[in-house]
Amino acid sequence: MHLAELNISSWKVDPLSPGGAGFTDNVSRINGLAERSDGFVWRLIDEQRDDKGRNAVCDGPGVVMTLSVWESISDLEHFVWNTVHKQIYNDKNQWFSEMESHHLVMWNVDAGHQPTLKEAKERLDYLDVNGDSDHAFGWSHMPM
Repeated sequence: MHLAELNISSWKVDPLSPGGAGFTDNVSRINGLAERSDGFVWRLIDEQRDDKGRNAVCDGPGVVMTLSVWESISDLEHFVWNTVHKQIYNDKNQWFSEMESHHLVMWNVDAGHQPTLKEAKERLDYLDVNGDSDHAFGWSHMPM
């Protein structure tokens, strides 16, 4: 089994403005770091995303999302909290609004499975309605 994750954020600044540059100027660098990280398997590179990571499929054009698969929760956890990604994460409130719903969902997938954005959004919606479970969970509930 592998671990899939969807992380979405809603812009509170114009991503093309100087205020959004601290995030947008680092998208390629952070994505490249993820792809070179131990345990990284795959990430969605959607033709409907622009070079700054925006995707109109997942709740509109003002939303940035990442959908990826990792070999294990510990691999994803290391990337998120023990690399330069953490610096970007710590500054997220400069660029993104606090969401009323969950912004992150994780779930187990069979090795080789590449989840669709529709599948990921269904997991996120399930988490919002039902809370943490083995079907959809956040950092506080890791069944692996």
